[in-house]
Amino acid sequence: MLAAVLVFLILAGGWVVWTYRGPGPEARHGPATTVILARGSSVGEIARDLKGAGVIGSREVFLLAAKLGGAARHLKAGEYVFASGQPMAQVLSDIEQGKVVKHFVAVPEGWTSDMAADAVRAEPVLTGTVEAPPEGSILPDSYQVERGEDRAEVVQKMRAARDKLLAQLWASRAPDLPLQTPEQAVILASLVEKETGLPAERPRIAAVFENRVRAGMKLESDPTIIYGITKGRPLGRGITMKELVADTPYNTYRIAGLPPTAIANPGRAALAAVLNPPKSDELFFVADGTGGHVFASTFAEHQANVARWRAIEHGRAAAAGAGK
Repeated sequence: MLAAVLVFLILAGGWVVWTYRGPGPEARHGPATTVILARGSSVGEIARDLKGAGVIGSREVFLLAAKLGGAARHLKAGEYVFASGQPMAQVLSDIEQGKVVKHFVAVPEGWTSDMAADAVRAEPVLTGTVEAPPEGSILPDSYQVERGEDRAEVVQKMRAARDKLLAQLWASRAPDLPLQTPEQAVILASLVEKETGLPAERPRIAAVFENRVRAGMKLESDPTIIYGITKGRPLGRGITMKELVADTPYNTYRIAGLPPTAIANPGRAALAAVLNPPKSDELFFVADGTGGHVFASTFAEHQANVARWRAIEHGRAAAAGAGK
């Protein structure tokens, strides 16, 4: 009798070890199985969901291993993908380590808040509705999101990230800025962001704009005209003379100082450039034909630079016409 019990225990122990460490069940459909473990689930509920999805062969063995090994207190909710035949030991380890499926919503530097809201709306794993936040109120970045997360919460996460960064940069700003509030810094940084795609130019352009503010000069930024027309969506063509002189709240060729709001969401580098610009006496810049800009401290220098740029434009137009 005792021998039979010992044999049974040995066989049972071997089965438990094999069930835990050996190959798991084959996936019912395809090469893997996706399981969503809800927040607040107990270890028993997690074991039930895994067994119901066909990821593990025994709910009882999973519970035993999780409790004896201490993992039961550290299991993390989220979306998981388990390979067909994945051993239970690896399933438990993945959940303990929180190896969830990662989804991201990317907001590039210089996007408007409408464009960012569109990206959040387009992410199919999210739920709920969301309105576009105020312009300039979010921090461009790539944000990890979870299946079932509320879209409004995702946007709030973006806004909180901007507020945190802005507070840090504002606290360490240069002492002589012509900016009175953090929001003014965001507005000016949005102009810097839209004026150049070259990271190295941002500080220099920030210095030019701030020098113009100190001198009482209009900022004369083309992207502000475009924002007044399309709310920051690409114009798809050049600015017309009629648009250049149009009296809109955002046309910095007509208004003095900053526009009423940001014209995009500036990134870290643009915000940092505005709040700690280099010392400079430059007041002008214009495209140089290579994707960057050429800068000037006097209007005469600027006129010469503009003339060179116009010549480049005319040459390109002529070449394009000859190629047709």
